[in-house]
Amino acid sequence: MSINYYSKRILKMIGITFILSFALFEISPLTKQIKAEKKLAAATEEDLFLYRQMGASYLCIASKAEVDFNKGLGIASATFANVIIGKHDGVIKELGNEKLNEKRLYNAGTFQIVGSALNICPESIPKGIKKDYEKSLKALIKKTKK
Repeated sequence: MSINYYSKRILKMIGITFILSFALFEISPLTKQIKAEKKLAAATEEDLFLYRQMGASYLCIASKAEVDFNKGLGIASATFANVIIGKHDGVIKELGNEKLNEKRLYNAGTFQIVGSALNICPESIPKGIKKDYEKSLKALIKKTKK
């Protein structure tokens, strides 16, 4: 089977139409900015709230599924830190332009996720973790009042 004269002509016109539209309207993968080149915005309070709540939700679900609490908390905290590093380059708006390293973000995430999980599923938080959290919170409040 061969393509007849009219089919060849139609295909040629369609091809020319596509080439012209790409050229005229700059439709090309080359004109799109590469994601890695974009300047990353610092994490806002809304961003942190979302990441914290997601971590707490994960922790609550993992605890109810009988996953070891410390493993679940470690995964939630590591995810919290990784998202802030990956999406915001480790910068939190409230802290200025300082880039926080993974360890600081992990520790901050752990504290914040436990606090949120205590509101969402207090029955899933071990008593020792709850005591440590309350002790750390009191020390933090005392420190900020000075």
